[in-house]
Amino acid sequence: MKIENVPFQTTDWSQIVATEHPGEVGVARWRTVEQGNVRVRMVEYSPGYVADHWCERGHVILVLEGELITELRDGRRFTLGPGMSYHVADGDGAHRSVSPKGAKLWIVD
Repeated sequence: MKIENVPFQTTDWSQIVATEHPGEVGVARWRTVEQGNVRVRMVEYSPGYVADHWCERGHVILVLEGELITELRDGRRFTLGPGMSYHVADGDGAHRSVSPKGAKLWIVD
């Protein structure tokens, strides 16, 4: 990732209004900041959340709270807890999120 046109700034995430994104089951609440070519999000998944799509976008994801199961279209599954992360490039491994217990994530893409 090459970060371009992003000036130094701080973010008080409690001041960013959350947007709701329904899943196949449950809901994701995103607090989003976009600058230049970077999108940074604080995302909370409700308990039982299942994404409604396979994502092809590259991300760096850090689990802050709860449990995240990342399913890859090829059938692999990875379970991540607090302090664990994953990264994937654009177009490399279509994936979707599942969170039986709910989770809070930090995502950069």
